[in-house]
Amino acid sequence: MNAPVTVHDIARRLPEPAALHDHCRALAMLEAVLESERTYRHHLFDARWSQAQAMASMSNGSGDEYAIVFSSAGVYVRGFAHESPMSPYAVDGPWPGVLDDVPAVFRAHVEEPAFSDEDGMPVVTACIWRETGDDRWQAGTIDFPEETTGDPDGAAFLFGLLADRSPEAFQRWAEDYHEVPVDLEAVRHVLSSRPLTEAVVRALNPEASLAALAQDIAEIGYPVA
Repeated sequence: MNAPVTVHDIARRLPEPAALHDHCRALAMLEAVLESERTYRHHLFDARWSQAQAMASMSNGSGDEYAIVFSSAGVYVRGFAHESPMSPYAVDGPWPGVLDDVPAVFRAHVEEPAFSDEDGMPVVTACIWRETGDDRWQAGTIDFPEETTGDPDGAAFLFGLLADRSPEAFQRWAEDYHEVPVDLEAVRHVLSSRPLTEAVVRALNPEASLAALAQDIAEIGYPVA
């Protein structure tokens, strides 16, 4: 039997913070081009979530989500897989170890209302962080459930496109979810953070244009040629 994939495995596969920032920004830009209706997009990026912070987010509309906050203090990653046996709703609070070791500099994110339910409980099954100056990503010391699937905290499912950042991985996901052909070279262009052009936009979606995407481009902070 294969060993479970957990948040610790994902942490080892994440890139440097700047590269993760650019990748998350690119995912949001790709989806904005492919899907004009914001409601149906999984990936979003707000370059000005607050005065000094940017936030990447993912929500699949079925209760699974993540949020990644980029700031001068570092990067805080929170994920929630609603069917995970480590759900706070299954154990009446965050699973032991998931948040216990989060540094003080990120505690405000742990308690952030946007990442909590109406009772103030953090909605989380997986958490990763990296302070500015650290040489690696960190996750808590966790005793994972013994009888579980190969993805106990949902990290492999939630962060799959962050661990495998290849254009092919996004193409496979997008063609399955959006049910349209997705141009691989255009995906490669955007994932490389090269400036967006009219030709790249049209290759991804013939009905889209730079003008129509102006608001999304501004929110995401993606470069334009």
